[in-house]
Amino acid sequence: MAKIVTMGEIMLRLSTPNNEKFIQADEFDIHYGGGEANVAVSLANYGHEAEFVTAVPANPIGECAVAALRKYNVGTKHIARSGERLGIYYLETGSAMRASNVVYDRAHSSISTAKPEEFDFDDIFKDADWFHFTGITPAVSDDAIVLTEAALKAARAHGVTVSVDLNFRKKLWSSEKAQRVMTGLMQYVDVCIGNEEDAEKVLGFKPGSTDVTSGELELSGYVDIFNQMADRFGFKYIVSSLRESYSASDNGWSACIMDGTTREFYHSRKYRISPIVDRVGGGDSFAAGLICGLLDGKDMKASLEYAVAASALKHTIPGDFNLVTRADVEALAGGDGSGRVQR
Repeated sequence: MAKIVTMGEIMLRLSTPNNEKFIQADEFDIHYGGGEANVAVSLANYGHEAEFVTAVPANPIGECAVAALRKYNVGTKHIARSGERLGIYYLETGSAMRASNVVYDRAHSSISTAKPEEFDFDDIFKDADWFHFTGITPAVSDDAIVLTEAALKAARAHGVTVSVDLNFRKKLWSSEKAQRVMTGLMQYVDVCIGNEEDAEKVLGFKPGSTDVTSGELELSGYVDIFNQMADRFGFKYIVSSLRESYSASDNGWSACIMDGTTREFYHSRKYRISPIVDRVGGGDSFAAGLICGLLDGKDMKASLEYAVAASALKHTIPGDFNLVTRADVEALAGGDGSGRVQR
């Protein structure tokens, strides 16, 4: 099995139970999660060696976050203990026509103040096959931008394949700053994942005359965007999950991929996910499925189908982490979506 390194912020998630609004809630459900941590958990569940790099405070809450990763066999030996606090986010889960809402409380968190010298990147990337990060990590602070670039330079020096999930978060930074920072980091990236909003807000790419925000998928818009991205950055693969949001609890889910060299384009099977149990982490489970498929030696089409099936299943699981097995994903990707009881 391969060794994958991911780096980012793990946070404490406090979510309202039973689809309650914040003002109704007298208690919160507790989970730990964050983009790159979610990817690491998925890959560890698939049997790969997954290492997560971050910083947490040297207090019991920081150790709870580390324990949540260890529970699922994610490597934690490179997690620094520094800074003052673990980031928190509050989640109000929507239903039907009412959208979900996220409130961040992550300013001055440990990862946002971490410095490159806290991490031995030569040791971290020794024998590594893959490095994954998201656009969320450099968005949290200027220090995190420096840290992310240091990690990317080390990964490149060690010949490690790099993937990014662009993940634009307007509550963390502006599109203008995202473009200034992220376009400079793309020189280190081999596999770029992101939807049409990410492509526009993070990298400045727009489809030609096609409206990809219309009610129905317009795949020609994605072909246009992907070609622009391949031309400028030379990505090996450009990938996007495709969410058709009929309501907060009823979505269509598929994805598309382009080979940056041959320009072959492929659109996956579509799943109708209803009712959605928890969509947080859906994109991360998609990224992990894609990485797993490619590292397993699958071609881009089979890897994409694996990723879409994995992420569809994540929508049925509470919490940030996707806790499905290879067998679960392979069964769904193979056409068994019956949901029948396994006896």
